[in-house]
Amino acid sequence: MKNKSFLFLTPLLVLIFILATCAPAEKESTAEEKTTAKAVSRLQLIKDRGNIIVGCNAELPGFGYLNPAGEFEGFDVDFGRALAAAIFGDAGKVEFRPLTAAERLPALQTGEIDVLIRNTTWTLTRDTVNELDWAAVTFYDGQGMMVRKATGWKTIEDMEGATIATTTGTTTEMNLADTFRSRGIDYTPLLFESTQDTNTAYEEGRADAETSDKSQLAALRSAMANPDDHVILDITMSKEPLGPLTAHGDNQWNDVVRWVVWGMMEAEEKGVSSKNVDEMLNSNDPTIRRLLGVEGEAGKSLGLPPDFMVKVIKQVGNYAEVYDRHLGPQGINIPRGPNRLWKDGGLLYPMAWR
Repeated sequence: MKNKSFLFLTPLLVLIFILATCAPAEKESTAEEKTTAKAVSRLQLIKDRGNIIVGCNAELPGFGYLNPAGEFEGFDVDFGRALAAAIFGDAGKVEFRPLTAAERLPALQTGEIDVLIRNTTWTLTRDTVNELDWAAVTFYDGQGMMVRKATGWKTIEDMEGATIATTTGTTTEMNLADTFRSRGIDYTPLLFESTQDTNTAYEEGRADAETSDKSQLAALRSAMANPDDHVILDITMSKEPLGPLTAHGDNQWNDVVRWVVWGMMEAEEKGVSSKNVDEMLNSNDPTIRRLLGVEGEAGKSLGLPPDFMVKVIKQVGNYAEVYDRHLGPQGINIPRGPNRLWKDGGLLYPMAWR
């Protein structure tokens, strides 16, 4: 009986084994698919919430600050409004969260904010160790040094023994140390948490000099009681590519931020502005038609409406309009220099809109 049972069960076991080995294996999600799912959830979270939360500066004229009416204003701030216009068709659906230099990266890493647009330099460490992803460069800068004209200083070598104010938790602090150490020059750092405290200490005479990105120094000097008493030395201590960044893993969300920025640059290159965007909807230029969503599926691929760039350009403007309003002739008047389009001799090179 035992042997007969065994003989009966053996073919059945073989059949089960064959079916099991021939059955299609359950597909394992690839790393790319998992990453995309996480990225979609960030964009969907923003849509479900009904607004976008942008980490910004509240103390830097030209880039991010509170105007007398208590409203956020500036070059970086407008890119936050552009994202709101792209996602919701309404540039006003944005919450600006002011952050110090020390607070900004943790706020992004923990998901407190959706995107950081706060004069933040793209570096290897931040990109890798801090697990952050830059979307694009909106402003090419370099670290400089501001001193009182009365000192007569022209070079770093003139500053032996100087007390220099800067903001802690920034690449500026590291660049300062590297520059003076490489030249064997002694100095005393005076560190503060906020840009405003740093600038106040310098202006009140507690420091002999102040160092930061040249654009930031120009903005701070413009707001001083006697701007002409101060000079930004003709030296560049570092490369400082600035732009918006997102947390690692949100690939689609990073794509949205990147292509809105590049779209604003493309609009300037193609002559599309807030004044003529409606007229440009009838353009025969294929790039303009794709940019404005008249043809192609740019919006769909990003999870946005087809005409998302129309909303951005109409409500916020192209890159030149934003620059001129805050950093150019209508603002603190920083020459565009490397922040011109590539065709005009600058470094701004939006990727192909196709």
